[in-house]
Amino acid sequence: MRGRHMRVAVLGMGRMGRALARRLLMRGHTVKVWNRTPGRAAEVVAAGAVEASSPVDAARGTEGVLMSLADDRASRDVMAQLAGLGADETPVVADASTVSPVTSRELWQAAPGHRFVTAPIVGGPLAVVEGEAMGLLGGEREHVRRLDPLWRDIFAVQRYCGADPGSALTFKLLNNYLLMAGLAVVAEVVATGQAAELDESRLRDLLLQWPTVAPALHNRLDDVIGGDHQGWFTTRLGAKDVRLAVELGESLGLDLRIARLVQRRYEEAAEHGWADADIGAIVELVRERRHV
Repeated sequence: MRGRHMRVAVLGMGRMGRALARRLLMRGHTVKVWNRTPGRAAEVVAAGAVEASSPVDAARGTEGVLMSLADDRASRDVMAQLAGLGADETPVVADASTVSPVTSRELWQAAPGHRFVTAPIVGGPLAVVEGEAMGLLGGEREHVRRLDPLWRDIFAVQRYCGADPGSALTFKLLNNYLLMAGLAVVAEVVATGQAAELDESRLRDLLLQWPTVAPALHNRLDDVIGGDHQGWFTTRLGAKDVRLAVELGESLGLDLRIARLVQRRYEEAAEHGWADADIGAIVELVRERRHV
């Protein structure tokens, strides 16, 4: 049975932000959107969203605010602006961005009325639009429950990670580290197989069947083998997420040496002209250095 419709704002019109807005519109919610750079919201405005001139303008009159922003600094900047909401205008602010656990706790303290939850997403924009993504939810249960109609319409699976808003981000960073590390290894395997002149279709089929290749990597095999790297998750963002995992380890007294190597690989891909390409472009580092 469908839940009640809510008035919601989506702040940040990157690929994930647009996917969230589209999904909510499809499910009948009233959506306002905002983006720092004008013009990025045209697609969702055409689908029925209303574009606002500022985060405060977008949040006014809503019951929930979803932030989908690029990094910690952007999340802090937007939350500082939301502090301009009046005392009687206190929607629950949910941050779906991938930021550090420390930043998530700072956002909680800065949120109007401390009505804040974290909602990092496991899955890409297409999974969000199709209602197939997983949501990792952190924060006080009361505030999480107030947005239940949104969670039911956005996610196929929800996992409550605890009252500490940083807990959901810790799970998300660990998940993304596994993804980035696994893809870095698969890229080397593919480049080695191609250099050995193995049949590419057979190589692809075996990689899909081998239990040693995580299922989450399957949808990037075609891109790594011979794609144009036009996916949504850029090498720049991949490097940022692994860096956050490294910093998390440091804060806990751990030296994640393999994570440091993985972080550097994505940084190198970004530095070599693949900054805005999908993380599958990491394979190009191996290919271009074959004769070095």
